[in-house]
Amino acid sequence: MNQIGALRDIVKNHLLVQIQNGELEVGKTINLAQLSRDIGISATPIREALSQLAYAGVIKAVRNRGFVIAQLSEKEAKHLYETIAQLEVMALEDSNFSADSMERLRRTLHLFDDEKDSTECLHLRFMFHKLLVQDCANPILLQTLDNLKLRLRFYEQGLIHDLSFYAEMNQQNEAILSAIEEDNVPTAALILKMNWMTVLEYVTRKMTSNGTTRVQ
Repeated sequence: MNQIGALRDIVKNHLLVQIQNGELEVGKTINLAQLSRDIGISATPIREALSQLAYAGVIKAVRNRGFVIAQLSEKEAKHLYETIAQLEVMALEDSNFSADSMERLRRTLHLFDDEKDSTECLHLRFMFHKLLVQDCANPILLQTLDNLKLRLRFYEQGLIHDLSFYAEMNQQNEAILSAIEEDNVPTAALILKMNWMTVLEYVTRKMTSNGTTRVQ
């Protein structure tokens, strides 16, 4: 990983923790100086990392305010989840699964248990999806997926805390993996698309019940 990529991960993980702790909400300005002090990195590389996150659509630059966590409407959420579902299906269909790949996916599924909190479950959910398509031969497709998923992860971090939801997602992931093991990629692709649509339904329901797009 290059230096900017490493810095971006540090900044991203710190912001995710702030969202989880209720310290950072959608629309709130990111305090660059405070961020620099908190994570011990100078302002210039942090600004570069934030620019990368802005390119991914996670945050946005606002004139005379700096960087803020970007708003997400229900319509945009629908478009994002549908796009990710389609692209991940494409990546799945373009993947050749080795024994090692399948073992890593199985190990990730087995890490889910009742003792994990929602933040750990969220991390495992996205890890499974990353591993699922890691053998895709199209790097542009994978980078596009990474950028789109990065934005969604910020919103899911604030909206999804129900452990039973993650248990349901894990059951669907088990079904995806079983279909791949049976060399039935069309069925795996169908369940994969359903998986993302299930998340979309849950997220939009939470956004509606909250009456706002703010991360809470």
